[in-house]
Amino acid sequence: MKVNTSKSFYKWEVVLLLWIAFFLNQADRQAFNIVLPQIQDHLGASDSTMGLIAMLFNLFYAVTVPFAGFLADRMSRSRQIWVSTLIFSTATLFTGLSGGIFSFIMFRCLGMGIGQGMFGPTYTGIIAEYHDTRTRARAMSLHQTSYYIGVITCGFLAGWVAEKLGWQYAFYIFGGAGILFTAVLAMRLKDKPRQQAPALAVGNGGTGAGDNGGTATGEEVKPTLFRAIAAIFKVPTAVCMLVAYIGLIFGLNGYLTWMPKYLKETFGLSLTAAGFHSMFWTHAAAFVGVLVAGALSDRMAARPSGARNRLLLQAAGLLLASPCIVLMGMSGSFGTVCAALAGFGFFRAFFDAGTYAVLYDVIEPKYYSLSSAVLILFGFGIGSLAPWILGMISDAFGLSGGIASLGAVWAVASVALLIARTAFFDKDAKKIAK
Repeated sequence: MKVNTSKSFYKWEVVLLLWIAFFLNQADRQAFNIVLPQIQDHLGASDSTMGLIAMLFNLFYAVTVPFAGFLADRMSRSRQIWVSTLIFSTATLFTGLSGGIFSFIMFRCLGMGIGQGMFGPTYTGIIAEYHDTRTRARAMSLHQTSYYIGVITCGFLAGWVAEKLGWQYAFYIFGGAGILFTAVLAMRLKDKPRQQAPALAVGNGGTGAGDNGGTATGEEVKPTLFRAIAAIFKVPTAVCMLVAYIGLIFGLNGYLTWMPKYLKETFGLSLTAAGFHSMFWTHAAAFVGVLVAGALSDRMAARPSGARNRLLLQAAGLLLASPCIVLMGMSGSFGTVCAALAGFGFFRAFFDAGTYAVLYDVIEPKYYSLSSAVLILFGFGIGSLAPWILGMISDAFGLSGGIASLGAVWAVASVALLIARTAFFDKDAKKIAK
């Protein structure tokens, strides 16, 4: 099927295709967390053992990402997207056949970790190719809504299917849908031809370079893995963003893994109700928050103080979400916990809306995918410890205090962003603009 990538609407079709792929990506990932109590009973495992399985998935994911980012900057990003979707969907399907801890590690951790690791650093590069600084934050914010809707949908459906048919069928359904959609991606999703790459504006969030990473003579220079990593770590703003991202993912991994079980045990909810409430309030509020923050981020970047305002918005989001996390773990009122989940989701979206827009303001375009890969490597590599740590805390003391402590992690992360805005961003952005 011939696809005309030069049509003005195609850049939004790209966002739609990636939206659906990411929806399936997140639904597959969260199915495990929602049906965790049934799987735990099936395996006869402790909380720390279940936390270890969740940790291993994130570790395989994190280790895969740098290699995927390196390939995405040198090869076809669109092909990598549909191959990734096929791998993680197939692994999800086979997770339903798992009968023991080893098979869960093989399919859930290894198969899904590798498949989703290939997806992580690639989709942002495609969006950045098709959308310049005039629409980039909005495009990425719209795409981010697939995460929220995917998690909400999975939160309800996975719990309902597990109660009606058994936990295995949640994996069969989500995995099968992803395998079917792979065919659509293979036909419709295409890389942007190099001659169409946008000349990005300098000043209000621009990079001052094209997307091909070329030299002044027009000769394309392929980034090597080690040069790219060195280029990223010499940018102080990117390092501060990395610290904040690690804190973000640590908190999210802890929340996503254990909140459904926490609500089920603390308030006596059914698996369906616990899955729904643990995901709905947070991600419905985040859906609204990311749209508000995406538009606000682009508007703030257009002001005289420039794109560094995005960092202020992100820092405010993490700081305001911190007390909500404490209430999520400590309140004995179900209504208060639901309100705290909503506040947590709305304010965390302020970080989500600007992550890659800020990173790409201070990183050379030829390193787009690899810079995303490094962010994910450290974020999920270190953040993967959260489910295991909270699992050990739960075995010893219960989940309440462990969940509440995640608020302090986000407060520290917000400080890193404020340091980047105050001390480093303007200098780093000017270097890229030269």
